Amino acid sequence: MTTALITGANKGIGLETARQLVELGHVVYLGARDTGRGERAAAELGARAVQLDVTDEASVTRALARIDADEGRLDVLVHNAGVLETGLDGPAALRSFDTNAVGIVRVTQAALPLLRRSANANVVTVSSSAGSFWAVTNPERPESGLPLALYSASKAAATMLTLQYAKAEPGIRFNAVEPGTTATDMTAAFGIGRSPQESARVVVRMATLGPDGPTGTLSDEAGVLPW
Repeated sequence: MTTALITGANKGIGLETARQLVELGHVVYLGARDTGRGERAAAELGARAVQLDVTDEASVTRALARIDADEGRLDVLVHNAGVLETGLDGPAALRSFDTNAVGIVRVTQAALPLLRRSANANVVTVSSSAGSFWAVTNPERPESGLPLALYSASKAAATMLTLQYAKAEPGIRFNAVEPGTTATDMTAAFGIGRSPQESARVVVRMATLGPDGPTGTLSDEAGVLPW
């Protein structure tokens, strides 16, 4: 039985990714900063809640130690936790990069020993085409008009980290995804996006790749994206 961990999974795309993986028969650990919210969401889905704050090294260590004790390995890791800062100053930059990029390093480093024990390990980073140099410099793309400097920069870093991990760990597939513009708490101010259920399908597809699947890519539902 496949074991999965999803960060930031008590709402939005993370919650729907958890739901779909549970429906496929995976054992899903639903990571959430708030223990109560995580437990309520996990109970709704038939998943397992684990307290996990990607900006807190001790929290990350405890979460992965629990999965190690319970399961002995990890087959799927989904980096979903993220923030969207609309301002542009030092504190906002630190928050953006700490969650959207450094958090990936914290969780991946803690998870690597468990992922290496899997016969078919997939790591998926929920990134964004807003972090693609190709998209933001293409006037025909909506990303070119988004005034989201910190979000775009931190997601570019998230994609690059994913690529570098793919090169460093050839026995594990690491891929980044653009899930599509989604109506979540994060995008509520913009009043745009499709349902999290639709976007989660893009994440689940990459989380359930077989041994011959790609690695080191950024893709959306149509295929690999330039970045």
